[in-house]
Amino acid sequence: MEVDKIIQDLMHKHAGEPEYLQAVKEVLTSIKDVYNQHPEFEKAKLIERLVEPERVIMFRVPWVDDRGEVHVNTGYRVQFNSAIGPYKGGLRFHASVNLSIMKFLGFEQTFKNALTTLPMGGAKGGSDFSIRGRSDAEVMRFCQAFMQELYRHIGPNEDVPAGDIGVGAREIGYLFGTYKKLTHQWEGVLTGKGLEWGGSRIRPEATGYGALYFVNQMLQTRDIDIKGKTVAISGFGNVAWGAAKKATELGAKVITISGPDGYIYDPAGLDDEKIEYMLELRASGNDICQPYEEEFSGSQFFEGRKPWEQKADIYLTCATQNELNGEDADMILAHKPLCVAEVSNMGCTAEAVDKLIAAKQLFAPGKAVNAGGVATSGLEMTQNSIRLSWSEKEVDDKLHYIMHSIHEQCVKYGKQPDGYIDYVKGANVAGFMKVANAMMAQGIV
Repeated sequence: MEVDKIIQDLMHKHAGEPEYLQAVKEVLTSIKDVYNQHPEFEKAKLIERLVEPERVIMFRVPWVDDRGEVHVNTGYRVQFNSAIGPYKGGLRFHASVNLSIMKFLGFEQTFKNALTTLPMGGAKGGSDFSIRGRSDAEVMRFCQAFMQELYRHIGPNEDVPAGDIGVGAREIGYLFGTYKKLTHQWEGVLTGKGLEWGGSRIRPEATGYGALYFVNQMLQTRDIDIKGKTVAISGFGNVAWGAAKKATELGAKVITISGPDGYIYDPAGLDDEKIEYMLELRASGNDICQPYEEEFSGSQFFEGRKPWEQKADIYLTCATQNELNGEDADMILAHKPLCVAEVSNMGCTAEAVDKLIAAKQLFAPGKAVNAGGVATSGLEMTQNSIRLSWSEKEVDDKLHYIMHSIHEQCVKYGKQPDGYIDYVKGANVAGFMKVANAMMAQGIV
């Protein structure tokens, strides 16, 4: 496989989609050697099919605000690959949403879902609508307008969306209600639902919980105990909340959270009260974390800066894509950390990843670390199918098992001759081989 030629062709074909091209290049570089061991893949043009989504749906979303003004946003659903199961992936409502980001997320989701061991294909969707400053009624009307088009393309055995940035329990509720009204069907077509109407226990926390289970296993490969270690986290939404909660339960001390306005440094560490306050901040609909400083004495707000400048044992990206760049990686490496992990999707730039791996830093990519969220969504799908609700312990035990299995796959394919575990390569090869074998078995479709 000539990675550079494939990327050049894609750059010509899909100019202006940097996030998508970045994601494709990372995977192709990792799987090149194993791909070249299978000439049947080349004959079937497997890569050429794998890097293109099976279907891209774009649509307008007109809606009316509280003042009677009409707005028009763009809606997306990228159904990337269904080789191992129905499409599965979140919906993101954020002003930054565009086709490149949707395609990169759908491409990543394909391999992440393959790693979970559950039968789920890869997809992603959303809109450039921002919930910031919008009333509850406006959010409801937007969700209803969005679902009036999306419902035609989803279903429990076709495509099962979930939440993502800007799409939490409230938005899932409005989307589900509209789907049910339009189809006359009560079915598990969305995950992240409320417990009273088909949701799974620990789903909101699952991405962060699963990440800490994975990070803990990474540390154990070097006989390191997470207890007593300091953790720098970015973000302050559901993902950061779950990661902070589980890290604290495991005995670590979370010393930072962040938002677009800057970051909070709290040397005393987050406790239960502070972690709950993170949710209150997020629920306010404002993308700012500065009020934390006023709420808790001893904490300090650093405007317009990133938490990576603080010394910590463990660094976790929990906000958005490419939030940790090459300069940040240099800063982190100077702190001599124990571990760095992407809890956000593609939280590090390609330059940052290259620097961390070149330094033999213990580092793991988002498609492995944050798979606990979609894994628990898969468990919610199972509960909906069998019309049963599992206890928190049952779900958590299954999440533990899935994250342990993902870690095992990463080690299997990523362990280098010198003993260093290249988790990026391990995750990409493991996910790719499962999807590739399924595609080969199903013919040229």
